[in-house]
Amino acid sequence: MMDFLEEPIPGVGTYDDFNTIDWVREKSRDRDRHREITNKSKESTWALIHSVSDAFSGWLLMLLIGLLSGSLAGLIDISAHWMTDLKEGICTGGLWFNHEHCCWNSKNVTFEEKDKCPEWNSWSQLLISTDEGAFAYIVNYFMYVLWALLFAFLAVSLVKVFAPYACGSGIPEIKTILSGFIIRGYLGKWTLIIKTITLVLAVSSGLSLGKEGPLVHVACCCGNILCHCFNKYRKNEAKRREVLSAAAAAGVSVAFGAPIGGVLFSLEEVSYYFPLKTLWRSFFAALVAAFTLRSINPFGNSRLVLFYVEFHTPWHLFELVPFILLGIFGGLWGALFIRTNIAWCRKRKTTQLGKYPVIEVLVVTAITAILAFPNEYTRMSTSELISELFNDCGLLDSSQLCDYENRFNTSKGDELPDRPAGVGVYRAMWQLALTLIMKIVITIFTFGMKVPSGLFIPSMAVGAIAGRLLGVGMEQLAYYHHDWAIFNSWCSQGADCITPGLYAMVGAAACLGGVTRMTVSLVVIMFELTGGLEYIVPLMAAAMTSKWVADALGREGIYDAHIRLNGYPFLEAKEEFAHKTLAMDVMKPRRNDPLLTVLTQDSMTVEDVETIITETTYSGFPVVVSRESQRLVGFVLRRDLIISIENARKKQDGVVSTSIIYFTEHSPPMPPYTPPTLKLRNILDLSPFTVTDLTPMEIVVDIFRKLGLRQCLVTHNGRLLGIITKKDVLKHIAQMANQDPDSILFN
Repeated sequence: MMDFLEEPIPGVGTYDDFNTIDWVREKSRDRDRHREITNKSKESTWALIHSVSDAFSGWLLMLLIGLLSGSLAGLIDISAHWMTDLKEGICTGGLWFNHEHCCWNSKNVTFEEKDKCPEWNSWSQLLISTDEGAFAYIVNYFMYVLWALLFAFLAVSLVKVFAPYACGSGIPEIKTILSGFIIRGYLGKWTLIIKTITLVLAVSSGLSLGKEGPLVHVACCCGNILCHCFNKYRKNEAKRREVLSAAAAAGVSVAFGAPIGGVLFSLEEVSYYFPLKTLWRSFFAALVAAFTLRSINPFGNSRLVLFYVEFHTPWHLFELVPFILLGIFGGLWGALFIRTNIAWCRKRKTTQLGKYPVIEVLVVTAITAILAFPNEYTRMSTSELISELFNDCGLLDSSQLCDYENRFNTSKGDELPDRPAGVGVYRAMWQLALTLIMKIVITIFTFGMKVPSGLFIPSMAVGAIAGRLLGVGMEQLAYYHHDWAIFNSWCSQGADCITPGLYAMVGAAACLGGVTRMTVSLVVIMFELTGGLEYIVPLMAAAMTSKWVADALGREGIYDAHIRLNGYPFLEAKEEFAHKTLAMDVMKPRRNDPLLTVLTQDSMTVEDVETIITETTYSGFPVVVSRESQRLVGFVLRRDLIISIENARKKQDGVVSTSIIYFTEHSPPMPPYTPPTLKLRNILDLSPFTVTDLTPMEIVVDIFRKLGLRQCLVTHNGRLLGIITKKDVLKHIAQMANQDPDSILFN
């Protein structure tokens, strides 16, 4: 008899698609590998060098992820900026210049009209040689809608044909993958290539979506692909997930130019297992990614994001009231958005609508473009809109939002005192109110379509508009009623008391918090964005209020809601299990079910085992001493069994269907002329997790969460009774919460 498993077999210890990894086994294998390398390092210089390179490989991998993520983010930023402006016109001075860069190079541009220069030609100037009149407006309108439809069509077609996983934001799936689920191809090279291209197209089409969420997916794709260069990470799923946590931090770092916020986002929002070593490596990856993006300088202003601002006016205690009101608005908007978007996505999944993704994208793009063009605030890209709303008016601003009366009657340098609003400000308020309504409605239908779509920027835009409207209202109130008790102690006439841009910033944080339920990472991202440390208290007040209000109306954030909608097996670590059920209430088999399918340790033939594999779909089987005793020996995975038997048939002479399979240490002597036996003890897990039938389910749920188990065996007085899988736990939690248990699709 041969023990052919003394040599490792390719495929044993790996996992099928749409299955959960065994964290305990993966960590144990990594410890064994590390122990072996450490022991060998004392034997020779070459082994010592190998040991050092193995220890250093994690940091090298982080460096590569940071460099690649930063480079791709810079490329996406530059391309999206250029293609967004392409909808309105073209630069004759150089086709590769966007509108802003085109006029930077012009000698004939005035400060009041810095967007107008002879080198930049709108489509009406190119096609009918004039920019004046109704016909020119119609030509520009038509070209704007045409380009938007072309970009959206290209984006959805590329996703549909080449990489269906490139759609959406990617964060719900990355959360699920980091919890130990396997989705083959989700972080592959095709997904990376198509997501990078289609993200530029989707953002440029003018749809109400952002590139920040998808940049996390892009960075995780970079991390997964680069893992294949290192044996340590290629062969161990748990180690790879540590790398993906760090890659997610690098993604947020380049999306917002917020390295520390990125690390906290990974820790608070996406990661399942986040040891201290991963924290340091995430910090390093986020630093390298931000440095790379800064070197590329995509916006030409030495900043990492388009909407970087600096405020200098202090805020006053009374202003916490409007800040908390913005928090309430953010919470209400978050809860409304999650409910309506999930209802629409469920309708898409369950009706004919889901079969026509191209038509859906084109219809939503056409509606968005037709409604967006007449209003300058919806026509500009959402990032530019947020930038304009965050901006604090100075003397040199020519925006409508800064069209105050007595603009130049000031003695305070370029700081403007509080001032009466002019015609332009009132016009801007009406346009912003219409923009707010459009963004609220259209974003519900846009998020979840078959194009890359992030939610950060549209949510921030909704909050920034609401904040700016409230900020201007407060500013005018302070100007006209500075003698009121609430103002007279701190706001004298003509003083610069209220900063509308700050209200926009707080509103953006509140709405983003209401949708995603982030708190700590959100506040850090916002102050890294704005460079304003003194505004942490307003941001914290708004973020906490929006979370409380949104949680009161619905417990889940948008990403958790999408995880549940797709039926992924994600065990939420933040939720408490408070029901008094026992392991025997959840385990399979139940009272009237057929008996549990088991293997015996020394009495089953290859044919018996192959019959069980063919007739069942279970991921693994308990191994017992005998069917009568039901005393547990261990647990063996279905995939390992199949691969081992196939391998034995090829490589071990004489293995036939009647060969006996042994899971014991020593096999008894066999009579002559019997076929060779098959020893499979090496693939047997000898220490499967077990609980007794009277263990409370709250303890079982905790064990599953904290150890990342796939399954747990249930015993009574040492005899095997049943099995609880992760899917059973999730179904039980759903049942206890009066939700549909059959919505959990995967194990």
